[in-house]
Amino acid sequence: MKILLAVDGSAYTKRMLAYLTAHDEWLGARHEYTLVHAVPAVPSRAAAVIDKAALKSYYADSAEQVFKPIRAFLARQGIQATWVSKAGPAAELIVAEAGRGRHDLIVMGSHGQGALAQLVLGSVATKVLAKAPAPVLLVR
Repeated sequence: MKILLAVDGSAYTKRMLAYLTAHDEWLGARHEYTLVHAVPAVPSRAAAVIDKAALKSYYADSAEQVFKPIRAFLARQGIQATWVSKAGPAAELIVAEAGRGRHDLIVMGSHGQGALAQLVLGSVATKVLAKAPAPVLLVR
């Protein structure tokens, strides 16, 4: 099974990884994993005046801060993965990567906001659920 893990380095990502560890059917070498992290984009006006190499380095460093502990976690589990980081809106990037990679399942942590907060603020999880090309497992 091709599984996409949406990660942001938060406590919700840690909870999602703990859930996977506790459920052998979701974590193991028999699956193919892609980890996706959406780095918040630098506003276009600021990006226009920043050196391109510096901007690229900023995005790479930001992604590595999230990926580094997860790389260690997966290495302890004996799991290989593909790592994808891009700058932009998280929900759109997750959905696009899931479609491009033809993933069978998307797994992500959820903040568990109430209905009113989701209505007013929106939610990455809600947007992914609405547009996902594959089933979504939310871990709260």
